[in-house]
This record gives sequence, structure tokens and C-alpha cells, in this order.
Amino acid sequence: METTESAAPRLTSLSHGGGCGCKIAPAVLAELLKGTSPGTPFASLLVGAETSDDAAVYRLNDEQAVVATTDFFMPIVDDPYDFGRIAATNALSDVYAMGGTPILALAIVGMPLNKLAPEQIRDILRGGEAVCAAAGIPIAGGHSIDSVEPIYGLAALGLVHPQQVRRNSQARAGDALVLGKPLGVGILSAALKKGQLDADGYRAMIATTTQLNAVGPALAAIDGVHAMTDVTGFGILGHLLEMCRGSGLGARIRMDDLPLLPGARSLAEAGVFTGASARNWASYGSDVRPGDALTETDRVLLCDPQTSGGLLVACAEESLADVLATFRDNGFAAAVPIGRMQAGDVAVWVD
Repeated sequence: METTESAAPRLTSLSHGGGCGCKIAPAVLAELLKGTSPGTPFASLLVGAETSDDAAVYRLNDEQAVVATTDFFMPIVDDPYDFGRIAATNALSDVYAMGGTPILALAIVGMPLNKLAPEQIRDILRGGEAVCAAAGIPIAGGHSIDSVEPIYGLAALGLVHPQQVRRNSQARAGDALVLGKPLGVGILSAALKKGQLDADGYRAMIATTTQLNAVGPALAAIDGVHAMTDVTGFGILGHLLEMCRGSGLGARIRMDDLPLLPGARSLAEAGVFTGASARNWASYGSDVRPGDALTETDRVLLCDPQTSGGLLVACAEESLADVLATFRDNGFAAAVPIGRMQAGDVAVWVD
């Protein structure tokens, strides 16, 4: 019997994970990559895989470098159009996080053709196309397969001036840390899958996950911005720790200053969260120095996997006002300072 749209299952029921919560846990990924060779060094490769940065950057000439990245995952929501939008927004974020401007994308499509109606698949593709149109770029092709689980994402290319590349490994001691979007996407997505997310919560989740981090190039143009990354599947702690390891520094953040999506804390207190939170803590908890007042709910929030999360910026204190103004002028009202980089052990202290 042919599948019809009305009889089609929920997208989230077809996958074992969703959004950036699908990412392989940091410790498992490190084990898988153990012993792999980075290959022969290339003088023009400005950013490779050495510091787990957001994208590769390759110098073309003195004025231009190409930014290349790929990102894809299984559904985090049931609405096909929203799924496509979220996946595309998330993929383009890696270009913005390097200070680059996207120029084109290729679609990555894996769909269970025997379970999804053609209309659903077309809506997923339309969602991705809408986001790329908003970013001013074409989806110029791609690749598709018949897959057991629905998968969608992009391979994205961008351009950046070589001197404006912002890596995750160039933070300096004393830098202020600013987070551009609120946390809690993983928790809200878990609530959605359990049927416990209300309409307001869904709107808040869609609003943040489909907001392009197009502010990245403007932030990179500020002299005092030393490092950037985006917060995705490893949670705020995991991606901050990548910044610490790359920079050879520690960091201290304030739990009360972390911006949260409405309802995220109360849902976490009620036991609603993803399995990725526990996997994240198991991977990097030994490098976290929690304060005495840190609760189990706090830990869930700190390790919550973000999908299409915010930019995390390390900047000089004298540039903090410019960074906050740039975020807010570009529509990121939730952007706030959350802590500071510091000399000493490579770890994150949570107050």
C-alpha cells in the first residue's frame, strides 16, 4: 500500500536521535579518530581538524580564503518544512562561526522512501531552500540516497579574508565570553518527542533554531574578537572546552548568567532531557570544576545538546560593548556575557 501524507508517521519516530543530539559523543569520537593521520601539511590550509574547529579554511590568495563545512542529522521536529529550515540554518552556522560569508551549498539527503510521502520530502527540501534563499545563496546540487532513517543537511562553502578568520583556538586570558543564543534546545526537543511541549515552547524552539548566525562576519571584523565557535551537539561546556584546549587556557562561567529558552529549566527539573546530555558529561566531565551549588538540573543544562545554537565569542574586555551591540543590532536580543577565559589549567569552572 502506498504511503500517504495523512498516514505518514511522525518524522521524529523514524530516527533514534534528533538534531545535533545525533552527534557521536566527544569521547567516542576521540577514540574513533585515534591513530588517524592528518596527512601531509598544506601551507594554504589555514584551519584543519587539529582543534575541532567549526569548518576548514583554505587560502586562495592574499585576499580570499574558502570556508568548507558539512552538517546533517535526523529530524528534531515533526514538521518537514521546519526540519529542513533547522538543518540548513545549523549547517550554515559553521561558515559564519569562522567569520565567513556563505556563497553556495549542496544538499545532503537520505530518506526512507517506503515510509515518507513525496510531499513530506519535498517540504524538507523546500525548508532548506528557504533558509539558503534568506542567506542569499543557492543550493547548487547535492546527493541523495534511500536511507533507513530520514537525514538532511548541507555541505556549505563560504569566503573570508584570511586575516578575518576567527578560530576556536585563539582566545586570550582575560577575554570575556559572550553567548549569542539561549540554551535548552535539546530539552525542548525531548519534550516535543514526549508530547510535553506546548505551542509557545515550540515557537520559541523554532525561532532560535532557524535564526541564521549571519552576525559572524560583523563580529569577526571587531579587532578585539579573538576566537569564535558555535554551540551545538556537545553543549556549552563541550564547545567551551574545545576553545580552552585549543587556546591552552581555562574558563570560568556563571550558571546564573546563562540565557535559557522559556521552560527549559522546569522541563529539566521534571526529568525531560536527551540521552546526549549524559553522554556529553561522561565524555568531558573530568575537565569541569563545578561549584558547590551546582545541581543535577544545572548539569543537564550545561551539557544539553544544542541544534543550530548560538555563537560563543571570546573578546577583549574593551571590545565587549561593541560585541554586545553588534549582536543586538543583528537581532540577537538574548546575547549576554557568561564568563571569562583565564590562565591556568585547561578546564571550565562553573560558579
